[in-house]
Amino acid sequence: MAFGRLDRSDLPKPMGEINMTPLIDVMLVLLVIFMITAPLMSSSLRMDLPQSAAGTPSDAPQFLAVAITPDGSLYIGDSKVGPAEFQVRIKAQAQARPDTEVQLRADKAAPYGQVAELIGWVQAGGLNRIAFVTETPAAP
Repeated sequence: MAFGRLDRSDLPKPMGEINMTPLIDVMLVLLVIFMITAPLMSSSLRMDLPQSAAGTPSDAPQFLAVAITPDGSLYIGDSKVGPAEFQVRIKAQAQARPDTEVQLRADKAAPYGQVAELIGWVQAGGLNRIAFVTETPAAP
């Protein structure tokens, strides 16, 4: 007494290749996501920079991004710091790498006195290469 069929047909052989199409699709989607988000990650601090046609991008190998907002808040990179901590971090950077360029992003509405004071702190800390970051004006 046998249960089941007696004739056994050959089952299809397992596929020995990897289908690359889904992998390529996923990688292209990730590439597009990174291409869109990378410029947004570089500068999360929103500022109204002055416009200048004379500014040229610098190719400084080692730089420190410093920003001052209209209310006088100081930023090193994207982290907010107080005046005392700012001076300490500038001195530490000058001792570690004295050839570091400071890229200063000052909002248009920031008081001139505060910008001048910030430049004085940078120079007193031992860093003398200061670059002013501006926006290029839109072509007419």
